[in-house]
Amino acid sequence: MHPLHHPLFIQYIIHFNSNEDYFECHEVGEEYWKDVAPKDKTHPLAGWIQMSVGMYHWRRSNFPGALRSFIRAKDKLSDAGIWTEGFDGKILANQLSGSIEAVTARTAFTPYRLPVVSEELAQAVRHHMAKNPSETLDAHFLMHKHRLRDRTSIINLREQKKRRNL
Repeated sequence: MHPLHHPLFIQYIIHFNSNEDYFECHEVGEEYWKDVAPKDKTHPLAGWIQMSVGMYHWRRSNFPGALRSFIRAKDKLSDAGIWTEGFDGKILANQLSGSIEAVTARTAFTPYRLPVVSEELAQAVRHHMAKNPSETLDAHFLMHKHRLRDRTSIINLREQKKRRNL
């Protein structure tokens, strides 16, 4: 299987292109990255994650955070070989450059879609969406998801770790 046809990366594309849920892009991208290249912050998957983090920050008008994320993403995704196959590399580079220019100029957030050109990848995305319809999330929740999501499991894990370290 091509690495970008992995179910977690398919979910990444869906969250980015269909839902504009950049927080979830980060979540599924990080889960996949931890399986493929744990702690390798130079890996192209880290670039995909940083691209979605940039979009999340830009939507929230966190221009410095968005700028850092987009610059790092562009560096990792240029000449990323197999990790950008199935995408129009020129459009992807232009999107990242345009994002860097926009956040530098503090331009209002403008979403865009990842330029999938592989019919096989597009078909995998459509197939996954048909089998797993997603709910529509309101704009406020998407913008502030890191604060509004259920953090119970995260808090419980932190508490367990504290108890073990005592």
